[in-house]
Amino acid sequence: MKIIFNRQQILSAVSPLMIAASGKSTLSATDGILIEAKHPDLCIFTAYDHEKGVRTSIETKVLEEGKYIINAQKFIATMRVMDGDEVTFTVDSQLCAQFSCGRSSHKMNALNGEDFPELPLLESERGFAITCGTLREMLTKTMYAMGVNDQRPVLNGCFFSIEQDSLMLVSCDSFKLAKCRLKTELVNNNKDGSDLRYRFIVPVKTVNELYKLITGDAEKEISISMTRRHIIFHIDNIVFFSRLVDGEYIDYDRIIIRQHKIYATVNRDVLLAALDRAALITEERVAGSVRSHVKLQIESGLLKIMASSTAGSTYDEIEIEHEGADILIAFNNRYLIDSVRACEAETVRIALSSPLTSVNIEPQEGGSEDSEDLFMLLPVRMKE
Repeated sequence: MKIIFNRQQILSAVSPLMIAASGKSTLSATDGILIEAKHPDLCIFTAYDHEKGVRTSIETKVLEEGKYIINAQKFIATMRVMDGDEVTFTVDSQLCAQFSCGRSSHKMNALNGEDFPELPLLESERGFAITCGTLREMLTKTMYAMGVNDQRPVLNGCFFSIEQDSLMLVSCDSFKLAKCRLKTELVNNNKDGSDLRYRFIVPVKTVNELYKLITGDAEKEISISMTRRHIIFHIDNIVFFSRLVDGEYIDYDRIIIRQHKIYATVNRDVLLAALDRAALITEERVAGSVRSHVKLQIESGLLKIMASSTAGSTYDEIEIEHEGADILIAFNNRYLIDSVRACEAETVRIALSSPLTSVNIEPQEGGSEDSEDLFMLLPVRMKE
């Protein structure tokens, strides 16, 4: 194989492949990038770790076709330090890869391309398209609540529900839940003309990497297609694919309390500022001590925010609109901050019932036929 390419162009194209290639081993095919050179001027780069993968293609000058695997980390590192823009890359029959640029050259070992793991089917007749900005906004609101290493595998990801012109994302772990539903324009890519009606769970690692790949561009589209076990994202000239989580998602609506007895309406930014101050205490690392929780006391039109630990204490008061009885309740402060921050509204409404039942955090204006944002959080038991 022999190809000639622009160094900066290759760096830009190959960087997203590091999602699926750790590059820690110099011999493992899954730690490498599969490079396929095809006449007259196409080069395809693929990384795949059996769970998720990335494929991209760019135009290069192909002098000799070939298919080889190069260690991902070493390939990226070499491209960064080469002196010059035009790089000639060759792999000989002895699996010796050589980079030549100007008067410098560098050699490393390669693997036969046939040793690369077999890829899943990356073409599907089922799918849809949505703007990157819309998807990124919905992920911002929900991905913080995904489970990580939860004993229930279906919680280790984000649940997608598509209903023709509506997209809903739900994530949940043992302490928090986020639900975001939006009526939006979806492009139907089903080749049989059937309605959009899909439900699937995208793994937590895939969601985190997808969030990095997409931008908040309200004009750019991302095309999403599904097979029985995989999901494929087409973003510009990048194909990002992943296994789906197998199983039925939990009945999230059943665990959400809808009829609370106590309501507090508060300015979101003011609340976040007070919780950030409390974090100086609740997240202080002191030898031999356990992170403390934050207490919220609602009484007489005031929200009192208190925290104390061996590192010190903090106290804040915020004026609120209050309905119902007074209450004293405690939370993991980091979980509370994440839940309030996900609720993107000027004023948030906190619904409570007792110090031991979950609370709902929603925009003050609440949901509508076109959208619904709800963030649920379990309190922690206070020490006597």
